Amino acid sequence: MMGGRNNCTQVTEFSLAGFTEDPVTQVYLFLLFLLTYLVTIVGNLGIIILIRTSPNLHSPMYYFLSNLAFVDLCSSTIVTPKMLVDLMSEKKSIAYAGCVAQVFLFDIFGISDSFLLASMAYDCYVAICHPLLYPLVMSPKCCFQLVTASYLVGLTNGVGQTISMSTLSFCSSSTIDLFFCDISPLISLSTSDTTPSHIILTTAASLFGVSSILIILLSYVAIIPTILSINSAEGKRKAFSTCTSHLTTVSIFYGACFLMYLFPSSDSSRAADKWAVVLYTVVTPMLNPMIYSLRNKEVKEASRRLLKIK
Repeated sequence: MMGGRNNCTQVTEFSLAGFTEDPVTQVYLFLLFLLTYLVTIVGNLGIIILIRTSPNLHSPMYYFLSNLAFVDLCSSTIVTPKMLVDLMSEKKSIAYAGCVAQVFLFDIFGISDSFLLASMAYDCYVAICHPLLYPLVMSPKCCFQLVTASYLVGLTNGVGQTISMSTLSFCSSSTIDLFFCDISPLISLSTSDTTPSHIILTTAASLFGVSSILIILLSYVAIIPTILSINSAEGKRKAFSTCTSHLTTVSIFYGACFLMYLFPSSDSSRAADKWAVVLYTVVTPMLNPMIYSLRNKEVKEASRRLLKIK
């Protein structure tokens, strides 16, 4: 199979299938996704500015949250602007180099997102299960190291998936049945031996995806019994409120992930698959600032103070 790579002309651009050929529907989708993207920008930038300018939000949880907002903003920007352009264009295509860049950046921020959520779970665990040790354990140095590690793991994943793509040949088919470049449909589209790419993809999913999920699960396995053992109702309420926003974010993020990657595609389910991908790539980055703004009293109070100042 690999020998065929030299006997074909490698594609210089890919066509993107998009959502629909109906021009009226495309206009409605453009307006919907444009509004979603604008809310994503305002919400995530607002969270970052609020945390940076509010002294009462200078704590580990909000340090992680500001980085999560940055990652969500970046991951949405990698996908949504190109999608908006394609919705209003007759020709929906992306150059090979642009596709490589999209795979590289999307995989960096996707894994960074999951490890930031894992870091936030660990922060909740220390705060609830070991409150006396919290200032010592969650020091500024430790928080910086956890965030840096999240980005480095994401970078490792991005490099791995880019190397995976570089081993693939695309001789006959060049239409990606999606609205952006992702490694999974590219592997399916390839005309060369995809074994190395499958190995890299499976290894990355096992090492990075499973490990981040395990950190979150183990943290909450310790957190929940600790909360239930608290005698006072007020103490339980405060402990639960510490984790509620994070649990909501984790549920939406991994729920969208599972819909996108774990459920097998079929001809009859491709439209549903695309909307699962929209949930993961477009909607989830918009929701996180709302979840933390609506459910967190400290964020609400900081917002009111900031607005009064201005």
